[in-house]
Amino acid sequence: MTQENEGRQRKLKRLWMALAAVAVLLAILIIPPLVSVARYKSRITQLIAASLGRPVRMSSVEVRVLPRPGFVLNDLSVAEDPAFGAEPLLHATSVTAYIRLLPLWRGRLEIGTISVDDASLNLVRTPAGRWNIDPLLRTAAGRSQAAGSAKTVPLPYLEATSSRINIKNGAEKLPFSLIDADLSFWQEKPGDWRVRLRGQPARTDLSLDQADTGIVRLEGSMRQAPELRKMPLHVDLEWREAQLGQLTRLVLGTDAGWRGDLTGELHLDGTAETAQVKTRLRASGVHRAEFAPAAPMDFDANCNLIAHFSTRAVENLVCDSPLGSGHIRLTGARPGNGIPPHLSVEVDRIPAAAALDALRTVRRGLIPDMKVAGSISGKMTYAPDAEANATPAPPVHPPAAHTTKPSSAPPAPLTGSFTVEGFQLSGNGLSEPIRIPKLLLEPAAVQPSEHQALTATATIPAGGPTPLTVSTRLALSGYQIAVHGQASIGRAREFAHVSGMEAASALDPLAGEPLQVDLSAEGPWMAPRRPLGQFPTAAPGNSAAPAPDGDTLTGTVTLHNSNWKADYLANHVEISQATLHLEPGQLRWDPVVFSYGPLKGTASVDLPSDCAATQPCLPRVEVQFGTLDASTFQTAVLGAQKPGTLLSTLINRLRPSAAPAWPLIDATLKAESLLLGSVTLRDFQASLHSIQSGAEITGFQAEMLGGKIHGSGTFQLPSSAQGKPAYALEGQFEKLSPLELGKLLGLHWSGGSFDGSGKLDLSGFTGKDLAASAKGALHFEWQHGAAGPLPAALARFDRWVADADVADGVVTLKQNQVRRSGHNATVQATATIAASPKVTFAPDKSTKAKR
Repeated sequence: MTQENEGRQRKLKRLWMALAAVAVLLAILIIPPLVSVARYKSRITQLIAASLGRPVRMSSVEVRVLPRPGFVLNDLSVAEDPAFGAEPLLHATSVTAYIRLLPLWRGRLEIGTISVDDASLNLVRTPAGRWNIDPLLRTAAGRSQAAGSAKTVPLPYLEATSSRINIKNGAEKLPFSLIDADLSFWQEKPGDWRVRLRGQPARTDLSLDQADTGIVRLEGSMRQAPELRKMPLHVDLEWREAQLGQLTRLVLGTDAGWRGDLTGELHLDGTAETAQVKTRLRASGVHRAEFAPAAPMDFDANCNLIAHFSTRAVENLVCDSPLGSGHIRLTGARPGNGIPPHLSVEVDRIPAAAALDALRTVRRGLIPDMKVAGSISGKMTYAPDAEANATPAPPVHPPAAHTTKPSSAPPAPLTGSFTVEGFQLSGNGLSEPIRIPKLLLEPAAVQPSEHQALTATATIPAGGPTPLTVSTRLALSGYQIAVHGQASIGRAREFAHVSGMEAASALDPLAGEPLQVDLSAEGPWMAPRRPLGQFPTAAPGNSAAPAPDGDTLTGTVTLHNSNWKADYLANHVEISQATLHLEPGQLRWDPVVFSYGPLKGTASVDLPSDCAATQPCLPRVEVQFGTLDASTFQTAVLGAQKPGTLLSTLINRLRPSAAPAWPLIDATLKAESLLLGSVTLRDFQASLHSIQSGAEITGFQAEMLGGKIHGSGTFQLPSSAQGKPAYALEGQFEKLSPLELGKLLGLHWSGGSFDGSGKLDLSGFTGKDLAASAKGALHFEWQHGAAGPLPAALARFDRWVADADVADGVVTLKQNQVRRSGHNATVQATATIAASPKVTFAPDKSTKAKR
């Protein structure tokens, strides 16, 4: 019976347990939908607000029993302190708040965990340096101190997944943020908090390759203290898998052209007031995007320091890093409170190639195949005089009879030196390396208003009677280099190509005596690099001064007794003297004293290097002659018709199939006297614009036969081996002297001025060919003239207006009208175009009738 009773009891227990489980299950499934939590919404809102220390708003609340009892809060917003802005501190569409079970059995409702997903958190820093999470930490610290109080609401476990953390500077939202962030903040035990963060840096105003911006991880802990600034802290921060190109876009907003992988670490132990900081920065494969060097620059820098955050002071700074086969060490301190820092840099056998690699990495355009040998050693200390930087006290005036000696100048803040030994620059077409056995970098003597810099001077043999003297000035903001002396054209050409000077191509066709060089270059270290000789545009509002955002090269290069040979010229140009001026915005050859065959003159060439995007940068050439014979000019430039002379050689070269085409230029041709056969043009000036098939004569003007002539036209190169150059001219002549014109035609004319216009088409190489091929039309008007005695109508007249045709070298008078004393008459005449022109008048019809 006993066994039967025990069996019945076990069955009853099982039955009751089953019924209890069913009841619980029914409660879970049936009771929550029937229970309205609307009346608890205010209580839950107050509870979360008390836990976070911020006003909280939500749209609705739902009960959740599984897997843990809690509430689902919809459209939750945690308000911000008005001192930090109006935008919510936290906003989430859906938030789960889990309830603590033990306080619930005691009749108290407490939030144990607040979990959000896909939320937006704003971190705000005021100009005074306060963060919007400071009050949250103070609230948590206050609750920890009152942990024994029954009314204390403990801080819940806060966690966020797949969220976004935005950073604001006051009311301005910065473009920097952390996306896909996982954040946890909890109190491990009373007075001890922990924080964990993982996220991916991003910018809201740029499209970045997020896979290359790296991952940021943070682990931190805080402990209770009487004051927040004395709260003990421990922070481990790590930024891994960052690619330098995307990192520079993230930080600077633009790709600086750097490539490589970067990992950074930071470890902090101390308080919010003073902390021991350890950092490590590792980089591998660092190079520019334009090239991949054989040995990319790698470094591993470790730094230790003590930071005082309130005063922004640093002490016991020590940074070490191996670099190549050498070592670099930085020590110093920054006292804060306006006192300048004290720093010391020591380098030991750092390869000069490492310095070139560093410069090549931060600067665009440096020649990739340039090689540098040598090593750098030395120590430099920056220790400014604190008294010299302090605010001067009001002067105390001594008695009139007492005189004081002026105080000596304060010592220079920069002391020490760096020595470069065995420097050798090679590669990039240098016929022989540039060698400097020893180079000493020392602090420069500066005035009180100047910045400290390092200077060095070296002499480099360059094939001239005297070597080049190179003076260098290196400052934190940039560099300055001055070069003076003489160099052979070949060596100067190599130096120009090595430096990336844009004007280097101008030296390629030159040969002759050594050049006299007087150049200065300067620029910042980090600015976008332009080739030397290509200058920045003018600063806004100042058309003369360039904007200080790139390198500038100024000075002169002078050459004597040289030859210049271009591919599009049949012969070389002999230059007795020429000076190249390098100025901001342009290169200018002025003056150039030259001779080309029988032509002798002076010229100037402007080579603008920065033009508007809508306008081409064309060289501007101005050539000045004294007395210029047109036939001589034609022979030198276009040649003579006879095969084998300069003409045939040059014309063959002008054809695109035989040689490069002439460059596109804007040219001005001037001559004191231009001889056109028996006609002399004085103060002649023509403006030309070269095109692929010839040139456009945009305008010409001169004084001719006591008057003036001006017009425009075109010049066409021969289209085939048997072709001839062609001219099309259109112009006007004004106030020609009838006396001068009559002498040209072998006649005696007098009277008022002679005006007119005309169009002519000519082709050929010689004057005879041009005259025979002339075609076109003329119009003239002659006031109060006399061209008699024959024909009688021209013996004396008031006005003669006529049109004429030009064909086959003959000018034929067409429609014309001779007016005299109210009577009109016409005349017939022809004139030949030749070296000695001749006019023939037809017999007068009235004379024939009388006879």
